Amino acid sequence: MIQGGLRIIKKQFKQSQKGKPLLSIITVVFNSEDLIEKTILSVKSQTYDNIEYIIIDGNSNDHTIDIIKKYNDFIDFWLSEPDKGLYDAMNKGIEKANGDYFWFLNSGDLIFSQNTVEEIFKNFTNADIYYGETMMIDIKGNDIGIRRLKTPEKLNWKSLQKGMVICHQAIIVKSSVASNYNLIYRYSADFDWVLCALKRSTNIINANQIIARYLQEGLSRNNILNSLNERFTIMVKNYGIIPTILNHFIISIKFFYFLLRNRRF
Repeated sequence: MIQGGLRIIKKQFKQSQKGKPLLSIITVVFNSEDLIEKTILSVKSQTYDNIEYIIIDGNSNDHTIDIIKKYNDFIDFWLSEPDKGLYDAMNKGIEKANGDYFWFLNSGDLIFSQNTVEEIFKNFTNADIYYGETMMIDIKGNDIGIRRLKTPEKLNWKSLQKGMVICHQAIIVKSSVASNYNLIYRYSADFDWVLCALKRSTNIINANQIIARYLQEGLSRNNILNSLNERFTIMVKNYGIIPTILNHFIISIKFFYFLLRNRRF
């Protein structure tokens, strides 16, 4: 239906099932007609049957909306309207989500396999956060390799002193510990968001598997210097100036070593 210029589809309200939490998967998209269908199908193919799927479009003017409409029967909620950027759109997704957990997969990102969510929640323990490893992919969907910063065996808020050691697309956060994205940050609000969620969490579970395929063409990557400057500011705020400077020497050495060895970052 159309309300005030917004194109909105809303299905019946979903809720938790016994032993099966409701997972809200949120996709933010803008002018992505070549990629959005792959992401939708990745969610649609999951064997786990308690998923709420939300798409927030930034008023695309290509065929993105036509593709979204194609899956009206599957998508629980979608809207298309101008926004103030990626993180503003993500906040809109949080506002509309009903899930016990939030998982952000933007256009072009994929869930690793059809049974990934089923495996994550197989022995459900009501954890605050579930996380896993990330496979990097190119624009054609080909696997490039595991993400440069390997996910730690045990993750907590202090882990991010070493950088973004967990990919934003490979962390599933309980709604009760999730906040809105801080729009002060234009390029690294995801780093701040993950850090805040980790600080609020006491039970953090490593899924011990690859859970996401991440398209290495993102806002932070395309604005790498601005992103790193914002991350530095966030790290100083949370860890202090001296530890942040010292850790950046180590981060820089590891970065250039990986770049020389693998020709990617």
